Amino acid sequence: MSQQSDDRRSIRTKKLIRNALSQLIEEKGFNNISITELTKKADINRGTFYLHYIDKYDLLEQVENEVIQELYEHVKTVGYIDILNISSVNKPIPFITKILEYIKENSLFMKAILGPKGDPNFHNKLKQLIETNLFEKKLLFKTFKKENMLIPEEYFVPYVLSAHLGVIQQWLQNGMEQSTEDMALILSKMFFLGPLKVTGLK
Repeated sequence: MSQQSDDRRSIRTKKLIRNALSQLIEEKGFNNISITELTKKADINRGTFYLHYIDKYDLLEQVENEVIQELYEHVKTVGYIDILNISSVNKPIPFITKILEYIKENSLFMKAILGPKGDPNFHNKLKQLIETNLFEKKLLFKTFKKENMLIPEEYFVPYVLSAHLGVIQQWLQNGMEQSTEDMALILSKMFFLGPLKVTGLK
């Protein structure tokens, strides 16, 4: 059998395992999952599972890291935006749009891992990716002067990250009724206008 065929088979097997993991996390939570349940759900044998992973903890770690890397690859082409020169709040931030596109394409895993039975450690990994790209590389600290901020940076950044993640979780739980473009616009408006202005208060 060729190396290419082996690679395709490995990719397919890992996808089956990731999907099985996602379904079981949402059903019963990661701590309650057994390898037997995983292999049965993925329709593979235990030997095949152990060709790729040491145990279920290694599986979770590898899958989470793969998702973060995939997400990074998905958003890294987004260029720098001078948010101080954006003239309208009716245009979503491209970086946020890219994040939401990936989440929708991988909604089975993202809904499970970001849901109530998911992994809090993944929340931190996702927040770190957003912080590194949205704040440090793309937006805030290339245009904003820290000395002009009305609140300390160390509180502002976690506030925005947690707010964005909370909205994304709610979108997933609602079955992604809004399009990625609509959700990106919602997040952009909350980012630019703040929580009080978006309620209609003057």
